[in-house]
Amino acid sequence: MANQTIRKAVFPVAGLGTRFLPATKASPKEMLPVVDKPLIQYAVEEAVAAGMTEMIFITGRGKRSIEDHFDKAYELESELALRKKMDVLESVQNMLPRHINCVYIRQPEALGLGHAVLCARHVVGNEPFAVLLADDLLDAQTPVIGQMANVYDYYRCSVLGVQDVPREDTKSYGIVDARKIGERLEQLNGIVEKPSPEKAPSTLAVVGRYILSPRIFHHLEKVERGAGGEIQLTDGISALLAEEQILAHRYEGKRYDCGSKLGYLQATIVFGQRHPEIGTDFSKWLLSLAESPQM
Repeated sequence: MANQTIRKAVFPVAGLGTRFLPATKASPKEMLPVVDKPLIQYAVEEAVAAGMTEMIFITGRGKRSIEDHFDKAYELESELALRKKMDVLESVQNMLPRHINCVYIRQPEALGLGHAVLCARHVVGNEPFAVLLADDLLDAQTPVIGQMANVYDYYRCSVLGVQDVPREDTKSYGIVDARKIGERLEQLNGIVEKPSPEKAPSTLAVVGRYILSPRIFHHLEKVERGAGGEIQLTDGISALLAEEQILAHRYEGKRYDCGSKLGYLQATIVFGQRHPEIGTDFSKWLLSLAESPQM
């Protein structure tokens, strides 16, 4: 179900990935593979499947491999052609449809998610746009960002992707105070960044998918900076809420928090079992491991 309104998707990929050191010392966390595709490719494919055509990457130092990943690789393609590895060659050549445009913007300093989104302002312009965090791998029959874009098409306002989390985990998320208005839809009254469990207004957490009005840029320019001089996207959304309606969408699908080691391993197992090439054998191996655990 491709949307007809949201054309641009922003991918903040300038983070350091400290939870995966030393693996991310010289390689971006967004390039960590789940089976045979990096996390950033899953996020981009989600946006493309939702009908978005302009991919805007907010990069930082040491992130050149992301740009290289989506660029043409002449030497590799020539070598694959010479070796008659046509299936692999096709997968490399057709990673993105030809009508997709990629833009890369350097975030000069790591000043928070809100600052990363603000860096995209001159490319996004005065139109609504999506933000996708590649750490959150969302497995859904209908792309989650597409579900949210369809909500935007109907209500014409910003939409946040949300899910319920255990109350003890609220300190790790932006938490919304919202009122239910539909089966999967809530109207925001407020949003708080990483509240303690006893102060959280709910257990409804934002999970790395946003459809935002361009008015968000105005507020991100004006919000007070927090610890480390960072600009929090949550603060910009809270300020936007004072003048525009914002909705929270309880998306259909399964989330894997690939910013954590456990979530990353869970995603690898699930996607590995589903893989057309090795899924059957991998599933058999997992079954044998469960029956006779190896020491």
